[in-house]
Amino acid sequence: MKNSDDGSFCTLAAHEVCAQVGISRDTLYAYVSRGIVRAIAHPGDARKSLYDRRDVAKLHDRKRRGRSRQSVAASTIDWGEPILVSDITRIADGQFYYRGRNAVTLAQAMTLEEAANLLAGLRCDPALNAAADFIPADHALPFQRMVAMMADLMTGAGQGDGRPAAAKIMRLAALAAAGQPDDGQSPIHLVLAKAWSKRDDAAELLRLSLVLCADHELNASAYAVRVAASAGATLPASLMAGLSTLSGARHGGLTPRCRAWMDQVEKETGIKGYYEIRQVPPGFGHPLYPDGDPRTRAIMEACGQTGDAFWARIAREVADRTGQYPSLDFGLALIERELDLPKGAGLGIFAVGRMAGWIAHLFEQRKSGKIIRPRASTS
Repeated sequence: MKNSDDGSFCTLAAHEVCAQVGISRDTLYAYVSRGIVRAIAHPGDARKSLYDRRDVAKLHDRKRRGRSRQSVAASTIDWGEPILVSDITRIADGQFYYRGRNAVTLAQAMTLEEAANLLAGLRCDPALNAAADFIPADHALPFQRMVAMMADLMTGAGQGDGRPAAAKIMRLAALAAAGQPDDGQSPIHLVLAKAWSKRDDAAELLRLSLVLCADHELNASAYAVRVAASAGATLPASLMAGLSTLSGARHGGLTPRCRAWMDQVEKETGIKGYYEIRQVPPGFGHPLYPDGDPRTRAIMEACGQTGDAFWARIAREVADRTGQYPSLDFGLALIERELDLPKGAGLGIFAVGRMAGWIAHLFEQRKSGKIIRPRASTS
């Protein structure tokens, strides 16, 4: 056995070390002076040194891992490498799956209450979770009423912090968005349909859209909920983090922006007979779906926007000009227009539906017992 302190491991010349590790001679000499790399005098030339191959191997491995870990870490915040393990939703091959089941297929018949049971284990019975004394806040937009409701729960007396309380909050979110008291029996999609539309097909289109919105893996708002939950925040406080993040102009806030763009398209087309596409409009493009968002396709099909229908043609023209396909925000803005829903209803649908996924992420994060605390590197 070789003595670790003898010179038998010092076999590498300076140029070999520099090539292997990717450093300059000055850096190598600095490592030697700091005791990171051991060196001995060359037995055949006292002007030269030989370097310990074990230290060089460690240095190479450390640099390799450091670059790899840093690049991977940087990618996690920009549509890159997965940052944590989750069994809730998987996105793959242009589709997404709730607990291993194709979400678009589920949305053809499932209610949001059933989706919440699948994703988060909630029992969302309308009668069980009825809120007979609920009075919605006096705000114009569905999303504003939802935020006010959640703020009241955050600052009021605690109503529990487990799944029964979560199921109750899901119903309160729908009642707040609807701006209506509880009848104690209607499922969430009917609560919204009765409050927002007189169309016979409104309930079915809202049901489909709510389920399609229920979760979407580790998006910005779901991550915000998990961060809050990991720090021990209460159920309403964690969900408020989700609402706050969803409101951002690059997340759910894209939905009202897309609605405004659609109104402009309709206006220009009515005046000029055509719409000139100048840039990628709001509500188009999704990095995880380069060939088109399956949620939007399902909503457009349900609205009859296929083939030569007006919005189907506009979406194709945008895709042909920009290479970007309509995202969920376009689909929700379309629903708002097609059903003549109140202003802001598209974002309201998004928020009500996504409650199911946020709650699933909250409980999954709590179960892990870990606080989410990434590290930062200096530039």
